[in-house]
Amino acid sequence: NVVIARIPEGRSIVFPGSACPRCGKSIAWYDNLPVLSYALLQGRCRNCQEPISWRYPAVELSCGLLFVLAYHRFEAGTALASALILLAGLLAITAIDLDHQIIPDVLSLPGIVLGVLFSLAPGGIGWAPSLLGVLLGGGVFVVIIAASTLVLGQAGMGVGDVKLGAMLGAFLGWKLALLSILLSTLLGGPIAAALLATGRKSRKDPIPFGPFLIIGALWAVLVVATALDPRGCL
Repeated sequence: NVVIARIPEGRSIVFPGSACPRCGKSIAWYDNLPVLSYALLQGRCRNCQEPISWRYPAVELSCGLLFVLAYHRFEAGTALASALILLAGLLAITAIDLDHQIIPDVLSLPGIVLGVLFSLAPGGIGWAPSLLGVLLGGGVFVVIIAASTLVLGQAGMGVGDVKLGAMLGAFLGWKLALLSILLSTLLGGPIAAALLATGRKSRKDPIPFGPFLIIGALWAVLVVATALDPRGCL
């Protein structure tokens, strides 16, 4: 939640500590316990009694659920550590992209490096699948941007999607990265078409694709890959 709130504003995620965004009062540790504090405070700041956004417990619950799924999906070790870092990063990127239509470089670029480093560790996917995943995961979106610019006169994707695709490829390898892109297209295409058809979005309005790509990646890793190899590595 700190990452989601502060990175788009260019603020440090370390200092200062958590504070109420309305009254500015520092939040004590016992009021900053995931989910539990929200329930005990009945969704209101202890100091000013203003409502606390539902986003906070929703993100906390989502992160906890994803971590539990990862624990059941992967053997303890490199694969699990890689999955936990990837899932936390993807959750933050999803919320930021929905709010601001950006995928911050400060998350995606280090994510690419981390994915490649994890591939080199014992139990990792190996450097070749990881680097090929970077090239193909990002390359697909480079081709889409180039083609849409040539045909339509405007880019159909943002550069942030290129970096996110490369990040997924680094962690997942080229096979799951391409599967993630396919699944995200199958999910996002109909939704985008429905938004355009109902007039809720026009052709000039940006529709963030990052969340669809991330859902596709989760689907590929936690559902499809699990069915094929219940305890395998990323």
